[in-house]
Amino acid sequence: MMVLTLAQRELRTLFVSPMAWTIMAVTQLILAFIFLALVEGYIVNQPQLMMLENVPGVTERIIAPLYGATAWIFMMVVPLLTMRIISEERRNHSLTLLLSAPVSMTEIIIGKFSGIMLFLLLMTSLLSLMPLSLLLAGNLDVGHFLSILIALLLLIASFSALGLYLSTLTDQPTVAAIGTYGALLLLWIIDIGSNSVDNIEASGLLSYLSMLRHFDALARGIFSSVDVVYFILFICVFLVLSIRRLDTDRLQH
Repeated sequence: MMVLTLAQRELRTLFVSPMAWTIMAVTQLILAFIFLALVEGYIVNQPQLMMLENVPGVTERIIAPLYGATAWIFMMVVPLLTMRIISEERRNHSLTLLLSAPVSMTEIIIGKFSGIMLFLLLMTSLLSLMPLSLLLAGNLDVGHFLSILIALLLLIASFSALGLYLSTLTDQPTVAAIGTYGALLLLWIIDIGSNSVDNIEASGLLSYLSMLRHFDALARGIFSSVDVVYFILFICVFLVLSIRRLDTDRLQH
């Protein structure tokens, strides 16, 4: 019950913030432009596509690229939303009151994480109305679409968990945001270095750590438990680290 209360409090804080509304509006505007450009390109190139043996549908030509662009945009957006979760409370000296309240550190972290995820789910739902509108003019590969959607949700949950942890390490939201940007970018492109590593084990490790590789596999409709487990472990590890960090803060107070 306390988790739900904290999630509602965090969500309410976001909705009274002009920055959150601005992020939502700008994100939807950019993605709407990308969506319309993809639809126009598909219509223009449809005669050439019909000549191919395996004609790609709207899911491959429109929805997959749209959600790929969404992943990049969320990588820039999520740090702005998570940077203040704990760091701002630490800077305003309200964290001490929160730590002394009759609530566990696990409930605090899960509640704040849930609040951020509810806001991001709302943004994702608004985005999903665009590809679903294509049902009015054609058919979608529902299985592929659901795989892409699940991949995006797992990805933004991973972004949020990492951003939340880095927010617990500092009392400066800007530092938390920059640290989250750097960490996410490193995890996104780390598999580039795997091609230049001679050691097979090291190359495999770099490939496994890459968020991009796991997201791309799910986004292509290749639903593998390895990719799903990677994201679940990633989320759990950083949520546990966040809980441990708050436990340390409580013992110091």
